[in-house]
Amino acid sequence: MMSITSLSAKPLSHLPAKRAQSRLRREQNTRGISRTRITMLKQQNQGIQNSEDGTSEPLYLGIDFGTSGARYALVDKQGAIHSEGKTTYPLQVGKVTNRASSWMEALFHLLGDIPSIYRPSISSISIDGTSATTLIVDRDNGEVLAGPFMYDESFADALPAVESIAPANHVVCSGSSTLCKLVSWWNSSSRSSRDSAILMHQSDWLLSLLHGEYGVSDYNNALKVGYDPEIDSYPSWLVSQPYAHMLPFVRAPGVPVGSIKEDVRTQLGFSEDCVVCTGTTDSIAAFLAARTTEPGKAVTSLGSTLAVKLVSDVRVDDARFGVYSHRLDDMWLVGGASNTGGAVLRQLFSDDQLVALSKEIDQSVPSPLDYYPLPKRGERFPVSDPNMMPR
Repeated sequence: MMSITSLSAKPLSHLPAKRAQSRLRREQNTRGISRTRITMLKQQNQGIQNSEDGTSEPLYLGIDFGTSGARYALVDKQGAIHSEGKTTYPLQVGKVTNRASSWMEALFHLLGDIPSIYRPSISSISIDGTSATTLIVDRDNGEVLAGPFMYDESFADALPAVESIAPANHVVCSGSSTLCKLVSWWNSSSRSSRDSAILMHQSDWLLSLLHGEYGVSDYNNALKVGYDPEIDSYPSWLVSQPYAHMLPFVRAPGVPVGSIKEDVRTQLGFSEDCVVCTGTTDSIAAFLAARTTEPGKAVTSLGSTLAVKLVSDVRVDDARFGVYSHRLDDMWLVGGASNTGGAVLRQLFSDDQLVALSKEIDQSVPSPLDYYPLPKRGERFPVSDPNMMPR
């Protein structure tokens, strides 16, 4: 077994000078709020002063798209929840699942569930989605050309081509990476479909239904297509490829992209000042909700799958272990995502069985069982092995 010390690590001091200065500013700020966030709050507060009811404080809408369903929370500037709701994805007829359609239906179902009294006060909207869940979209009209390709789908056919251009053990050197999905589609697509095609992540696409812009992403979602958050750009080995025109334009998570579309605004009663912002991944949203900022602290998110994120001064990336680092302002979130989790239990047990069997577990006694539950062949973390079988 390879030692954990063999992982590729980069110290925080390797960040560009402008980010080192950003860190100094944050340390000097006793309230711990970055200049970017202060600016965003000022913009949002100024916009809401002209809201239709003229009395309510600004509210912020976050929507989480997970593996099996979606949910929303409507909060104020202090983080207090004013409204929340959830929905499962609509059932599909037959064996064919039109996931994109079910996501869109879930999105507008949740928007319609928000009490109408709150809608004029919503200042901004953002959405998170599952990491590396990908669609190929026509940049001219938004038509879905291919996908969605799900976060845990492996495209081993594209892995040799990706490994031939990327640095060793890079996060894209995994069959389930976004770049492998892009390369696989490119190699099997027609020349005519390539010209207007653009890659979008799950949250990018859902947000585009609200602001109308195609091909805008954030540097959390774009990590697994090869975007380097340390230099704030795509690396030269990627932009030199023939499919580089399909890469989305990348911005920071949570910054405004544009106003909400007029037809959506009028249908649902949102304010003219409501802006739609870039998103992030579901596990990073879960981490932020835990309000953990101290280096060395970690958050584990257990849902349909399992994700681990740890705050670090050091960037750590190694595709052999499924370990990668997301940028969080001037820090790093080091971790990975496993295919094990609640989804595999749902394949084996009913809800009533899970409740009954859980009551029989003696948590004070170590389990003698050596199980490794997976919903199907393949694991991403703590080892990247597309052929790993459940045990």
